Amino acid sequence: MSNLYGYFTAEDDATAAATLDDAPDPVRFEVLDGGGIEPAVRLGTLEALLRGIPYEQVMADPRHCKRISNRDSGSRWVVALADTLRDALAAATADQLAEAAVPWSQTDEFQLFGGTDADLLTGWLGELADLARHAQARSHHLYCWISL
Repeated sequence: MSNLYGYFTAEDDATAAATLDDAPDPVRFEVLDGGGIEPAVRLGTLEALLRGIPYEQVMADPRHCKRISNRDSGSRWVVALADTLRDALAAATADQLAEAAVPWSQTDEFQLFGGTDADLLTGWLGELADLARHAQARSHHLYCWISL
């Protein structure tokens, strides 16, 4: 069985944490299937590419993958994503997302699992950027629901 990731928007950490048991309800939250893309390393690498900063700087952000709730001995949790990632995604054009997808698809994290096509990533990034734009417009944050 593979890990499940669901990206979603919420107004605050407490609201996001309430999704822990049943995953975010698409009726109540804007939700994007994570497609197997985990938030810590893969989205951290993406943020570094989009912002043109070192990966270590992304990792130093206290909100980067901050665990806001967990259960079942760490097999299910909700993490907050940094607002810097939300804002970088919201500001990115389709061309910038396509440009970032190429080196992102070539990172070790994708290559270790057989690699992935940059065009497929570009499509998913477009959806994630839309989610980020909606979150930013509502002064919401991005979160990831994870089940192992």
